[in-house]
Amino acid sequence: MEILGATLRVCVEDLETAVPFYERLAGGRALRFERGGVSVAAIGCFLLMSGPESELEVLRKVAATIAVKDVEETAQVLTDLGARVVAGPVATPGGRNLIALHPDGSVYEYADRNG
Repeated sequence: MEILGATLRVCVEDLETAVPFYERLAGGRALRFERGGVSVAAIGCFLLMSGPESELEVLRKVAATIAVKDVEETAQVLTDLGARVVAGPVATPGGRNLIALHPDGSVYEYADRNG
C-alpha cells in the first residue's frame, strides 16, 4: 500500500466566506462540487465542506482523506492490520474510495484516482 498524501477535512458554516481565505493560504483556486447535499471546495490540501448539520455531523467523524495508489490493495492491507472497512470501496467522480475504522477508533477515508 502506497500513501501519496493527505487532505485535511474542514467543515465550515459559510463556504463562500471560507474559500477566499483558503485560496490565498494554499495559493490555488478552489475546485467545487456537490456531494450528498454538501457543498465542497477542494483547495490544495484542504477539503472545505458546508451543508446541513445532519450531513456535517457524519463528515466530522472522518479525520482526514488519505490518497493511496490503489483502494482495493489498501482495503486488504487495512483488514490484515485489524482495521474494519465500514464503507466501500465505491466509485466516485475522481476514482474510488473507502471509509475505514482503525483499531484505535480513528476513522479515515482512503481514495485513489483509479476508475
